[in-house]
Amino acid sequence: MQVDLLNRYFNCDSLAMIMVVFVGFISAIVTKFALNYMKGDKNYRSFFISLFLLITNIILMIIADHLLIFISTWVLSNLILVKMMIHKSAWRAATESGLLTAKTYLIGLCSISLAFILLYLVTGGETSIDIINHQKNDSPLIIIALMLILIAAMMQSAIWPFHKWLISSLNSPLPVSAIMHAGLVNGGGFLIVRFAPLYLNYPALLSIIFIIGLVTAIIGTLWKLIQSDIKRMLACSTMAQMGFMIMQCGLGLFSAAIAHIILHGSFKSYLFLSSGSAAQEKRLDLHYPPNIMSFICAVFCGALGSYIFALVSHKTWLALDTSFLLISIAFIAGTSLALSIMRKNLLIALPLALLTTSVAGAIYGSNILIVESILAPLNLFQPQPLNILHVIGLVILALFWLAMVFARKIPARLYVIALSASQPHPKTITTHRNYYQY
Repeated sequence: MQVDLLNRYFNCDSLAMIMVVFVGFISAIVTKFALNYMKGDKNYRSFFISLFLLITNIILMIIADHLLIFISTWVLSNLILVKMMIHKSAWRAATESGLLTAKTYLIGLCSISLAFILLYLVTGGETSIDIINHQKNDSPLIIIALMLILIAAMMQSAIWPFHKWLISSLNSPLPVSAIMHAGLVNGGGFLIVRFAPLYLNYPALLSIIFIIGLVTAIIGTLWKLIQSDIKRMLACSTMAQMGFMIMQCGLGLFSAAIAHIILHGSFKSYLFLSSGSAAQEKRLDLHYPPNIMSFICAVFCGALGSYIFALVSHKTWLALDTSFLLISIAFIAGTSLALSIMRKNLLIALPLALLTTSVAGAIYGSNILIVESILAPLNLFQPQPLNILHVIGLVILALFWLAMVFARKIPARLYVIALSASQPHPKTITTHRNYYQY
């Protein structure tokens, strides 16, 4: 009887299991770090109670198959996160950060609530997410519901233009920032993947998701390059990575998006937990622009790395579907990696660059392959036919990357606009040390 009850309200499929393992791994690391980091804090015990409740709610949300349970755990997780962000309630900037996040999450809650109500009505009172996903229904209200789910996902994952709460959340304790950037901010991607079977029925909607993700990835990357504060740089980096993850969803590569969530979450938690020491991410390079010979060699290294990535992940290198964009991004990443290695002596560094890009391509490809294999029963990797929007998006991405490589400096006007737009909300900034309340 209890087993039937669990099966009725929870769905422990391969997607849920892989995400539970990931959340458990990140939570264990953050908890271990926080045990020492939070020592001496007057709210030490309260912090760990909140952390336990947060992790529990996230896991329940992941395995939930009932609309009401899903939205309840979604709300509770966000409320607990906001409480943990306002760890020092006497510190006005921290309180304002939490309130801004709460307002954003409230809009997202309204959006997802309306979406679930529409799905409930359209499917004749069905509450199972799994059944809703696989129920045949041509009602136009389904599209509206999916758009509302997309808006909620954008709010949760700080997708442009709903990014302000994330770059204004830097007053949180490091463990909170780590679990937020590595865990809860990924909730938007998980939400879209959970309803992937419905999104796959509407290619036009997938194209919209692709465009939104592309714009966010480009803006977040540009903003990351011009930050002087490491936590703000990491926040902009998270925004860019969430854009890339959403972009993969728009390409129909949902299992690749989950692989990206896992890789990004693991790496970003490490960066935040080590941000007080020497954590660094790619910034504007003083050795740029590279000479033509170095660039040609780097392009060859990138092509080799992308070919090995395609080979290991069992994909066609020059595919005529949206998986070609994933391989193209692997090529850009490989070429950038090779350029960073071949900064000085080209002849000496070239063999190392070839080896490094090949190994990186193999590692990334194997990660994609493993996640795709685990999620194979759910059929979440469905590349879409290439269309004009995909081609234009790839061209824009390539031009942006080339501008990053060869531009000696960002144009002053663009720099000022980008720097102004990437600033946190004024009320979340502590302008004088006396305003910081211990």
